[in-house]
Amino acid sequence: MASTVSERVELAKLCSSKDWSKAIRLLDSLLSQSPAIQDICNRAFCYSQLELHKHVIKDCDKALQLDPALLQAYVLKGHAFSALGRKDDAVMVWEQGYEYAVRQSADLKQLLELEELLTCAKQNRNTSCKTHALELSGLAASESWRSKLSETCENQDKTSFKFEQLSELRETLEIGSKRDSSHVHGHLEDTMNGHRKFDGTPNKTYEGQLNGSHDIHTKLGDSSESYSNMSDTSESFNKSSPIAVCSKLSDISDVRNRSSERSDEAKKDKKFNVSRISKAKSINVDFRLSRGIAQVNEGKYAHAVSIFDQILQEDPTYPEALIGRGTAYAFQRELVSAIADFTKALEANPSAGEAWKRRGQARAALGESVEAIADLTKALEFEPNSADILHERGIVNFKFKDFNAAVEDLSACVKLDKDNKSAYTYLGLALSSIGKFKRAEDAHMKSIQLDRNFLEAWAHLTQFYQDLANSEKALECLHQLLQIDGRFTKAYHLRGLLLHGMGEHRNAIKDLSLGLTLESSNIECLYLRASCYHAIGEYKEAVKDYDAALDLELDSMDKFVLQCLAFYQKEIALYTASKINSEFSWFDIDGDINPLFKEYWCKRLHPKNVCEKVYRQPPLRDSLKKGKLKKQDLTVTKQKAALLEAADSIGKKIQYTCPGFLPNRRQHRMAGLAAIEIAQKVSKAWRSLQAEWKHSNRNTAKHGKRARRKEKIIIPSQNRGGAGCSTSSSLETSTSYGFTEDKSSSRSMMSWHHVYSVAVKWRQISEPCDPVVWVNRLRRMIAAVLFSEEFNSGFGSHTPLIVGQAKVVRYYPNFQRTINAAKAAIKEKKCVYSKGDNIINLSEDAKMQEIMHAESCDDLYKVVGEDFWLATWCTSTAFEGRRLEGTRITLLKTGERGIDFAIRTPCTPARWDDFDAEMAMAWEALCNTYCGETYGSTDFSMLENTRDAISRMTYYWYNFMPLSRGTAATGFIVLLGLFLAANMEFTGSIPQGLQVDWEAILNFDPNAFVDSIKSWLYPSLKITTSWKDYPDVASTFETTGSVVAALSSYSD
Repeated sequence: MASTVSERVELAKLCSSKDWSKAIRLLDSLLSQSPAIQDICNRAFCYSQLELHKHVIKDCDKALQLDPALLQAYVLKGHAFSALGRKDDAVMVWEQGYEYAVRQSADLKQLLELEELLTCAKQNRNTSCKTHALELSGLAASESWRSKLSETCENQDKTSFKFEQLSELRETLEIGSKRDSSHVHGHLEDTMNGHRKFDGTPNKTYEGQLNGSHDIHTKLGDSSESYSNMSDTSESFNKSSPIAVCSKLSDISDVRNRSSERSDEAKKDKKFNVSRISKAKSINVDFRLSRGIAQVNEGKYAHAVSIFDQILQEDPTYPEALIGRGTAYAFQRELVSAIADFTKALEANPSAGEAWKRRGQARAALGESVEAIADLTKALEFEPNSADILHERGIVNFKFKDFNAAVEDLSACVKLDKDNKSAYTYLGLALSSIGKFKRAEDAHMKSIQLDRNFLEAWAHLTQFYQDLANSEKALECLHQLLQIDGRFTKAYHLRGLLLHGMGEHRNAIKDLSLGLTLESSNIECLYLRASCYHAIGEYKEAVKDYDAALDLELDSMDKFVLQCLAFYQKEIALYTASKINSEFSWFDIDGDINPLFKEYWCKRLHPKNVCEKVYRQPPLRDSLKKGKLKKQDLTVTKQKAALLEAADSIGKKIQYTCPGFLPNRRQHRMAGLAAIEIAQKVSKAWRSLQAEWKHSNRNTAKHGKRARRKEKIIIPSQNRGGAGCSTSSSLETSTSYGFTEDKSSSRSMMSWHHVYSVAVKWRQISEPCDPVVWVNRLRRMIAAVLFSEEFNSGFGSHTPLIVGQAKVVRYYPNFQRTINAAKAAIKEKKCVYSKGDNIINLSEDAKMQEIMHAESCDDLYKVVGEDFWLATWCTSTAFEGRRLEGTRITLLKTGERGIDFAIRTPCTPARWDDFDAEMAMAWEALCNTYCGETYGSTDFSMLENTRDAISRMTYYWYNFMPLSRGTAATGFIVLLGLFLAANMEFTGSIPQGLQVDWEAILNFDPNAFVDSIKSWLYPSLKITTSWKDYPDVASTFETTGSVVAALSSYSD
């Protein structure tokens, strides 16, 4: 206890000599031994002398949690708020204290002080009034201070005392002066409160935001991803990666950096603080440190570094100077130097919580997620209830895709700080990622409720609604965004992205062009506008934008992926331009484009290898020498109008009413035109086949009905693009399909491949940014003998349900059925396969029982013990008792807490041959069924077998998954076309929440699939022959140019 008394005597001396930093350190030591309420207030007072107002508020909050009637804490906290410019908050705190004082009549001098403060504040008097109030307090209490100190020394049971009044009388004028000039001295206040102001206030709009990138991966091709690009804006350390690490929508918060708009309030954003000032030789050291802090706050980082350097020359281990210099380095994006300084500060003072926090933020900016989280967690040990640190760690967790941890941190943050708008909007992002959509929407709305002008929250809410395919609400949010700030580039990009997804390419171009007038080097806008120009046939403008995207110097991997895609898309644009006035049948990406190019395009790989090994397309001027879009292509004739009206009606039936599937009018028109063309071509083939049967003898008819593999007739490539695109190799021709020839007759008939190729070609031309190609025409499939067929080899479809912790909005609704299918397959096969294709035996009863009771991916993984895959099966109709390999359900561990759960369909040569034979038999069975006695029938009951045959072939198509993407859409388009050819039109819609392709994938038997869809599909089929009156699609839209014009001609 003697040591405690001596420490308190020393504390009194330090305060008398105004050595506040040492006093704070001594109080830290005393509080670690015994957390006395008065000592917390004493430390708050010391902080106030150093103008570290955020720390004053934190200590006062701690004291008031322990004793809500502690009037001294209300006084100090109100002064701190007032010094920070938060006058209303100051008045509210003083009013709370005054109410306690009146009720208790406890400390009359402090009651008078509170009354004086409130009177002054409400009369809008200047700070001299507050100085007078402080002086009153000091005069009333200065005499009692020494007696309290004496009592403490005499009574060892009392471990704390007030010394606020010790220097109050002497410094009344100085304090008042300081409060008027706090902007000169500055505050080392929460430098790295990313996404909020540097003074730590979470609910103020900040002026300078970063220019980030929306992760077009998700919207133009991939999902999750992501959201984590960082700006290199040097003057926004608190909003850049060292401080706050943004993400989902790929740093939608990183939106602006226009220094001309920075207001005086924005300057406060740069204020920061340290937990304490190191051993000061004199007030001179504190003064120099204060000057360095002020230089940081004013954005003069180099000057700040020089001031801190001088201090560190005298004492190289001075923690606060190291933290200050590290912060200045971080603002300059010198993150390695910043981390080095924070580390030295921690070596000198391991209890410097600020250094732990700042180093964590800097490490996060460098991508060191584990180390960043560890540092922020350590910082929380010193301040367990710090909303700021929880906010920081929550955003870092989100950026590194630990969404569950982000939800936990951000939820705790908003409980402590109910006005933290940034925490609410990032909580919304994290909740959305794990599929908690209602809670996510509520969090976003709460953020906006706190600040109607919070651009970041509106942008996040826009993306939320777009992800759920709620275009109406997304457009409403964008309207609000642009009402707040008409020069908000990200808003134009988001609206362009939304309109693109809805098939309104021309309107998208208008918004993207506006965005580019504000920020000409925005690669997201450039790439997306190029793809829109490409789709509507304006190839000159498309190539110009693709080239501009390729010329940019980029700062993130996500943007680099877009640059790679721009290379591939430019080549496809040049190819399409060369075909613009040729017959549409000559548009043949699968036959004309080099297989290596297609594989790299599909996989988004670096094009270096392609550039070295594949001839490039000729320049645009050469492609357009063959002609531009002709006037007749753009003219809508009576025949075209009739077809387009019918196509729009038929095509919209492909729409899934599920989260994530935006209705796309361009794709609907494409689907309708493709379905009508399929009906017309199939009808001709059936008519020819039926006529031949009708005039043949019975034996010939029987012979024609039996299954026999047909020999392929190779249709040579019709590439007219010159040497720019290599044609199919000799290896490819063995897997080419066209018409098949029956040796028993001189006739030729359509193959199943030709039927589906009609839909595939329409799908390819409708959205050129989607790499839709036949998988068997890719390099790895063609030269399969050179490649092993391991877990990740080959190329096929990959459809994720869970990526890490993120639940993919489109496909996660199928999670439970997929888990059940996996358990059923394991139960029957009693094994799964490792990544190296080794069998993992699960036949033990105990293991099998655990698997049957598994409800999650984690449960399954615990039983198996490693990454694994299993294959479902499809019961063959063509070959009795045989099973085809269906899809592969894969489960991979990612990091400590993540799981990748997906279905994959690698198309190996053996699997391709199996499904080729099955599809051929299914097609022949359909032809035989319809072209017999029911040919041309309009009796619905007589067409039952035809309906089942069409559904059965669709089942095998979905399980085959022979395209790089687009299998689901093309499968349903062909189904619609085949029903039309058999005089049945689907007039209903796909039930809400149902995805037809998943119905096929998760059913192991074709009859089970037919039973699952016939309840809603068949009742909506109506007998009709009106489609026969439609003009012929192939001759009406004869050229590639006319097809492009038809898909782009609807009114916006």
